[in-house]
Amino acid sequence: MKVVTVIQARMGSSRLPGKVMLPLDGRHVLTHDVQRVAASAAVDEVTVATSVKTQDDILARHATRLGVPVYRGSEADVLSRVFEAADTLDAEVVVRVTGDCPLIDPSTITAVTKPVLSGQADYATNIIERTFPRGLDVEAFSFESLEYVQNVATQPHHREHVTPYYRENRDEFAVVNVTSADVFNNPQLNARDDLRLTLDEPADYEVLREIYTNTTYGDILPVQDAIRYVDENSLMDLNESVEQKSH
Repeated sequence: MKVVTVIQARMGSSRLPGKVMLPLDGRHVLTHDVQRVAASAAVDEVTVATSVKTQDDILARHATRLGVPVYRGSEADVLSRVFEAADTLDAEVVVRVTGDCPLIDPSTITAVTKPVLSGQADYATNIIERTFPRGLDVEAFSFESLEYVQNVATQPHHREHVTPYYRENRDEFAVVNVTSADVFNNPQLNARDDLRLTLDEPADYEVLREIYTNTTYGDILPVQDAIRYVDENSLMDLNESVEQKSH
C-alpha cells in the first residue's frame, strides 16, 4: 500500500509568522521536517500541502528545491487541502504531520502507520492518550476513511483541523492510539507529554535552537538525544508556560 505523508504548512502563523522557514543549525525548519519524515521506514512519498496565498510562495519554492511535490489549496478548509494532496499522489494510507515539528520522530511515524497498514485501524494516532512530547504528533488514516470524512464532515473545526471528526465519531472507525512505551524502549522517554518540542512561539524557537546548536548529530538528530539535552539543561523552563492551541 502506498503511504504518503502530508506535511501541512503555511507562513501565516499568528503567534510566530514564517516559523516553518526559520533556521535551525543551518537548515530551515521545513527542511528538518521533510528529512525526518522521509527517514521513516513506512513512508513512500512526502508532499507539502500549503495554501494558494502569495505569502506561501516562498514555502512552496523551498519544498520544490528539496525535491518534494507541493499541493496548494484552501487556507481555511485544511481537510480539503490534505485530502486533495493525498488524492493527487494516489495515496492508499495518509500520514499527517504539521510543519512546526522539526523534531518529528521517524520511528514514531512508522509505529503509528503500522496499525493502518495492517488493517487494524482506519485511524491511528498518538494524541488521544498523550504520552509523547508536543511536537511528535502523528496521525495516520486510510485514504478510504479520509475520503469519507471529506464528504461528511461539516463543522468548521472539522474542516480547519482535519481529524477531529475521527476522534468525535469513534463508533464509525477502527481507532488505535499508540503510546510512547510502544515506540521507545527507554523509561526516561515514556510519558513525556510534559515537554514542548513544537514551534508555536518565540520561547519554543529558543528551546529548539538551543537543542540543535548544542547537540552533536548526523543528518537527523535523534529525538532521544534532544529530550536528554532538554532534561540535562533544564530547557523545559523556557517554554513550559506556552499555551498549546486546541485542535
